[in-house]
Amino acid sequence: MSDDGLRAGMAATNRIFEEEVVGRRDFGALDRVYTRDARILPPGAAMIEGLDAIKDFWRSSVEGMDVTVVRLITLDVTPLGDTAIEVARGEIETRGGAAPIPIKYVVAWKREAGSWRWHVDIWNASA
Repeated sequence: MSDDGLRAGMAATNRIFEEEVVGRRDFGALDRVYTRDARILPPGAAMIEGLDAIKDFWRSSVEGMDVTVVRLITLDVTPLGDTAIEVARGEIETRGGAAPIPIKYVVAWKREAGSWRWHVDIWNASA
């Protein structure tokens, strides 16, 4: 797959997270974002494995923080066959007019079911 095809596939998955998961609070859409055996490593918390647990985490986090917008911005991609590593930054906006929360993250991507999906996801707040 070309670098352009990889980046387009990654962008499509990121838009699902931004628009469907966060924007519409459709946590079932996470089935198209994460691999079946995905793991997330949230800041200050234990590692979470499996789609059901990941869905519970995001539902609780998005609703608990009252997140309204997430912007994901890819900085660098390293293709590795059917996997890729993304280094990126983003912003989280919440209801109430507080300043956006800047984040930085790394995602290990994996091609699964014909699309690029998040396999290992780790992030934290930027200074």
